Parts: sequence; C-alpha cells; structure tokens
Amino acid sequence: MGKAIYTVGFWIRETGQALDRLGCRLQGNYYFQEQLSRHRTLMNVFDKAPVVDRDAFVAPSASVIGDVQVGRGSSIWYGCVLRGDVNSISIGSGTNIQDNSLVHVAKSNLSGKVLPTIIGSNVTVGHSAVLHGCTVEDEAFVGMGATLLDGVYVEKHAMVAAGALVRQNTRIPCGEVCGHFTEI
Repeated sequence: MGKAIYTVGFWIRETGQALDRLGCRLQGNYYFQEQLSRHRTLMNVFDKAPVVDRDAFVAPSASVIGDVQVGRGSSIWYGCVLRGDVNSISIGSGTNIQDNSLVHVAKSNLSGKVLPTIIGSNVTVGHSAVLHGCTVEDEAFVGMGATLLDGVYVEKHAMVAAGALVRQNTRIPCGEVCGHFTEI
C-alpha cells in the first residue's frame, strides 16, 4: 500500500513540474524560471517518515530519510545523510552532527542482535564521521573522520578521536578516549 501511494505521489509531482515547464515556454521571453532543486531534505521510506523537532536545524543539503527522530535543538549540517531504512535512528536534544557525516543502521548482526543507531543528547559528531548501527550516549564526542561499526557502544563523556576506526562490538567506557586504529 505504501509503495502505491509513493508511486502516485511521484507521478503527481512529475506532472506538476511538466506543467510548470510548459507554462514557462508559453510565456516566451517574458517568463521567469526559478531553478528548484529536486533534493528533498526529509524523505519517507514507504511508511517510515522522519520526525524532526521544530527547534532542530537540518541543512538544506542534508538528507534525513526514513525512521529517524531528531530532538530539540539538535543540528544536522550540510551534506549529512541519516538513513533509517531497515531500522531506526534516534538523536537526542542539543546534538550536533557535522558536515558530510553518515549515520546508518543495521537490521541485525550475525547473532541476531537488532542494531538501530542511538545518539544521545549533547553529543558532537565531527565532520565526515560514519556511525553504523551503534550507540553513543549523552555528552560523548566522535571526532572528524571516525568510523564506528556495528554494535559499538560509546558511554557518556567518552571520546572517539579523529580518524579512529572502532571495530564491531567495542565498548568505550565513560570518560575514556579511543584514539587508535583497531583491526577488524
């Protein structure tokens, strides 16, 4: 049912855009054509729609897709992709996801554990970080270019250094810094 509704909506939008182009051509030299981006910042995946608090900031070039919740006062910056397609993404209040970061989920791992991505409140995720099926508790920090793989658990006040690769199912204890590359 959701796919059918999506398809009908898609065709209605396409028809509207075609009519707009036709109207511009009919006006000849007197028309004003506004260039609209087809990019949609918030997008459903069938029946899963993002829920973004009205006091949160989502940059125009960011993509928040599917089962994603963004809390009050949080910010999702330019070029970020948050894709909650096979599981959910939850972001608390006052969290900052910086430019070009990727937040994704996993349906489950090999042992069958469900792997949503949970990011707490007052968390900073640096530029170009990748968070996949992991949990980052309140007031933690993930540095620029860091990669957190499935099942990683970053406790409150812990830090992941820039460029770190944190392997699956690693737990970073409260107040500690993970600053090395770990082997997979």
